[in-house]
Order: sequence, then C-alpha cells, then structure tokens
Amino acid sequence: MVEVTGESLIASEKGARGLSLRSLGTGILFAAMATFLVACNTTDTTDTIRINKEQGTEENIASLTAVIESNPRDPEGYNTRGSAYGRAGEYKRALGDFNQALELDPRFYKAYANRGFIYRLMGEPENALSDYNTALQLNPRYDVAYIGRGNIYYHANQLDAAMNDFNKAIGLDTTDPRAYHRRGLIFQRRGNHERAIEDFSTAISLSPNSAEPYNGRGISYVALNDDDNAFADFNHAIELDGKLAESWANQALIYERRGELKRAYKSYSHALSLDPKYQPARDGVARTRGAVQVN
Repeated sequence: MVEVTGESLIASEKGARGLSLRSLGTGILFAAMATFLVACNTTDTTDTIRINKEQGTEENIASLTAVIESNPRDPEGYNTRGSAYGRAGEYKRALGDFNQALELDPRFYKAYANRGFIYRLMGEPENALSDYNTALQLNPRYDVAYIGRGNIYYHANQLDAAMNDFNKAIGLDTTDPRAYHRRGLIFQRRGNHERAIEDFSTAISLSPNSAEPYNGRGISYVALNDDDNAFADFNHAIELDGKLAESWANQALIYERRGELKRAYKSYSHALSLDPKYQPARDGVARTRGAVQVN
C-alpha cells in the first residue's frame, strides 16, 4: 500500500491579548479551556501522502518499467510501479498502472486498495470506498483496506463506522500505526483522553520517527492538564519535523498557558511563517502580540 499519512490536532485557546492565562479569572480560564477542547476535537489536518520525488525519478521508473517489459502479464509489476507513481504524486499514472494490474488480475485485492487510496487523494471518496469494499470482499483480513476505508468514514464524520474499521484492523494484529493513530483521534474527539493517549503511544512505538502522533498525544495531555508531558511531546514533534506549523503552535500553547507570552508569540509567529493560513497560529499571534508590544 502506498499510503503514508500525516494527521495532527491543534486547538486555539481564547485568552485576552497581552495577558497571562494564569492571570485570568476562573470563569474566563474555564471558558478558554472549553474553547480549546472544542477546537481540539474538530480540527484535523488534511490526510495527505508524503511525496517522495525520488521514487518518481526517471531512473527508478525506468527500472520498474524494464521489469514490466520483461514480464508484461505480471500484475505485480504494474502495482509496484503504480505505488511509485503514487508516492511521487503522479496520480493519473498511478491509476493507469493499477487499472492495468486489475485488468490482468481482477482479484488482486492489493491493487484495489492502492487504487482506492489514490482516488481518495484525488477527492473521489465514493470511488475510493468502492475499491476498499471490493478489496475486503476479496480478502476480509486485509488490514490496510480497513484502515483506508476507516479514513474515509473518519473524514465523513461517520465516527462509529470509522471506529469499527480501525478496531477490525487492530483485531487483525496490524502493525500499521495509522490504525492506532486514527482510533486515538476518535477517542480524543469523544473526550476519552486516557484511551487516546494509549493509542497514540502505540502508534509512536510502531512509528517513532513520525511527529504527528506526538502532537496528538500532547493535545490529550493538555486536556488532562498534564502540561509537562504535553510540552515534551510537542518539542519532540518539532525535533522530528520542524516544518509542521501544528507542532510550533502546540508548543506556543503551552508557553501561553504558562504565562510565557513572549515565547508563545515567537512560536506562534514561526508557525504562521510555515503556514500563513493556519488559523490557530493566527489566533495565537493576535492573543500574544500585546506582550511583545508592551516591552
């Protein structure tokens, strides 16, 4: 399967510009935390493939093409090259190869799942869902297809159906961190932060170099008022991938909760420089700018 995804949760906390959250009244602070948790449960970055242009180089494609030319009736060759095209962002070419693989072997469930993922990236969830369903009809124990279909349900806000698919994948002893990460997001949205932390931790154990589950776990730590562990997770997410605006805004959130508004402003500003459209960073800059202007 070609899919490598990235999801992070981030929330904006409503405070007064130029004031430490710790200096706010109890009622205002409670309202700020409520707003934070609502945003946490509804904001999710786009589920996208991590483009690896090296896999789409002429040399690599030529090598895979040579394999196909030596055995043009082998559907696996087309599936492999289609996966390379997918990782390189060449979605139409990827579809062409998966179509050819399925023409040669209509029961090639992995090609259906791969094509389903490409359809999802192209904004065609109905076609993607159809392909995932076919893959599971052909192989009801294919964890990748459950995860892919679960992602479609998740983005359609069909959380029960999504949870069911992630549970099935996990029940099949999947080693794919996406199943635990996504299920953690659902637990998080439902306010079950203890279970969310467990799932994010499992995702981290399976993919320790991915920043996204650290961000997810950190948000649940914040919800449980465990700022120290949250701060450690956000900082580690930055160490793993310093180009994620979510990580910097999450770090800024902890600074803001600690009353370190200058540091918060700096981190929010950096997040905004990475993604000028990232609203939590914009909100954070607006809230903390006053602390910088005072001095």
